[in-house]
Amino acid sequence: MFRNLLVLLVSLTAIFSIAFAANAPGWPFDLTTLTAPDKSITAKFVSFGATMTELWVGDKFGNSRDIILGYDDNSKLLTDPAHPVFNPIVGRYANRIKNGTFSIPITKYPQPDGPNVFHIPTNDHDGLDTLHGGIYGWDRHNWTITAKTATSVTYKHIDAANEGFPGNVTAFATHSVESGGVLKTTVHASATELTPIMTTQHIYWNLNAFQQGSEDILNHTLRVDSAKIVATDSIQIPTGPFIEVEGTAYDFQKAREIGDNWNETVGYCGPGCQGFDNCWIYNNDESSSAEVSLWSTLSGIRLDIATNQPAVQVYTGYWLDTPRKVVHGGPSLNYTKWSAVAIEQEGYIDAINTPEWGVNQIYGPDRNFEWSSTYKFSVIH
Repeated sequence: MFRNLLVLLVSLTAIFSIAFAANAPGWPFDLTTLTAPDKSITAKFVSFGATMTELWVGDKFGNSRDIILGYDDNSKLLTDPAHPVFNPIVGRYANRIKNGTFSIPITKYPQPDGPNVFHIPTNDHDGLDTLHGGIYGWDRHNWTITAKTATSVTYKHIDAANEGFPGNVTAFATHSVESGGVLKTTVHASATELTPIMTTQHIYWNLNAFQQGSEDILNHTLRVDSAKIVATDSIQIPTGPFIEVEGTAYDFQKAREIGDNWNETVGYCGPGCQGFDNCWIYNNDESSSAEVSLWSTLSGIRLDIATNQPAVQVYTGYWLDTPRKVVHGGPSLNYTKWSAVAIEQEGYIDAINTPEWGVNQIYGPDRNFEWSSTYKFSVIH
């Protein structure tokens, strides 16, 4: 009886928490602002998708710049038909799933329909794959605030077998800021049944914030601690092998401008596309050291990223075409190709259809999912 009472109390607490959050002014587009004690960083978030909408850091001139893409009207996170995925938590399974299909246990090739075969709505490449969790992934759901301070906010989302994934998943995303120009995001998820989980934080960066005559990120310097990328077909679905980056335009083991060897990147992100939309596999465990770095000598802003994830998708935004924020010169000007670079910390893409890698992305009652990334900002002169 005590156990039943405890379950009831927990359920009522959850209901009251959700009701409180849902009644917040403007929910789910209610704005939460976090500022570090030393004022070195200010980040703004909305409950919809646990999405970051603004990120202000200092440049070498002593001014603050908003260095991420987004909307002035945050309701467009839901209504914009282009759906560029501006800075949310992406799930239940980020990136692509071949044919929108997988099995548990995982297999290389599609299996006949049965109780262990799952079909997720396709929404990419004319129905050939599922991108970022389906038509309504985690980035297009209303999360609720469960805890908040001046420097931290935690959002909760209950994924009740949405989009055809097996079992229910409860996810908590915590964003925090610290003195010294630090932003941290963590995601913890638990599942009631065996299910694939892979999340990312889909942030679009432009460290110049479209100032000083800079309109794209080709002059940004990038370093990625990775000697190989995932080989993919024409729609960015893994084929199984890896490609060594040395001697190619994929090689960012030594820091260089993104726009170097730019002509060689034609077709890298698919037919008719120029730039990157590829998955690099890290050489080492990056959780304790920042081996992904991005900086601009124009603004003097440098970003170093540490993560517990084994891979990173780098997308240089070829398909962008969305009105800019006012602070970025909008709305008369649009974010267009190469306006920003998304650096997505995540697992091996579509590992649930690539068993030869030996990567386990299936979670359940006996195995929780954890994701974390730390973004450290500094100034170079």
